Amino acid sequence: MTKLNSKTITLEQLAKVIDHSLLRPELTEKDVIAGCDLAKKYHVASVCVKPADVQLAVSQLKGTDVAVGTVLSFPHGNSVTAIKVAEAKQALADGATELDMVINIGAMRSGKYDYVRDEIKAICDVARGRALVKVIFENAYLTDEEKVIACKLSEEAGADFVKTSTGFAPSGATLADVRLMRASVSEKVQVKCAGGVRTLDALFEMIDAGVTRSGATTTAAMLDEFKQRKG
Repeated sequence: MTKLNSKTITLEQLAKVIDHSLLRPELTEKDVIAGCDLAKKYHVASVCVKPADVQLAVSQLKGTDVAVGTVLSFPHGNSVTAIKVAEAKQALADGATELDMVINIGAMRSGKYDYVRDEIKAICDVARGRALVKVIFENAYLTDEEKVIACKLSEEAGADFVKTSTGFAPSGATLADVRLMRASVSEKVQVKCAGGVRTLDALFEMIDAGVTRSGATTTAAMLDEFKQRKG
């Protein structure tokens, strides 16, 4: 895993930090297509679309360097494990290569750690060799101790990323949370931030704190500003 730094990062590297988010419930097919066109233009890492939009995004991004990701049990994480697994299988069948799953937040807060770990592992087992798995904690609802435990459970279960938030909770990514999460997993596991990272400087701060992916809706504005600064 290459250590990124805001002082030395290139445009190409910065673009590959971004998962362009297309998750708002009111988005139309036309909006999704426009979002995929933007993702192609800027060569971002991926688009993150609603499950029902995976096939559309795959068709729009075929033959490009942009991956198609989707979400499982989003945004609340309350589906039973079998439903999350079914969602994962459907997403893979539809062509997704990245899966952002929300943990069962209530189970996590109840101390049902075996349940949380086993559920993450069930998704990782389905995705192995086919898709990256990013585990969303929704840190707005967790204590620091619970965030650390969730990091450990995610790594034990085989997750590729731990992720701060859905972007649909009362608060999103914070630098303190990113630093805590980065310190709580090994180098095998990467950190993704999401929720409230809307400016280039905010993204730089997150990168310097240890993220290698960030959800974003202001993708074009951030990358255009980067190009302007570099002259």
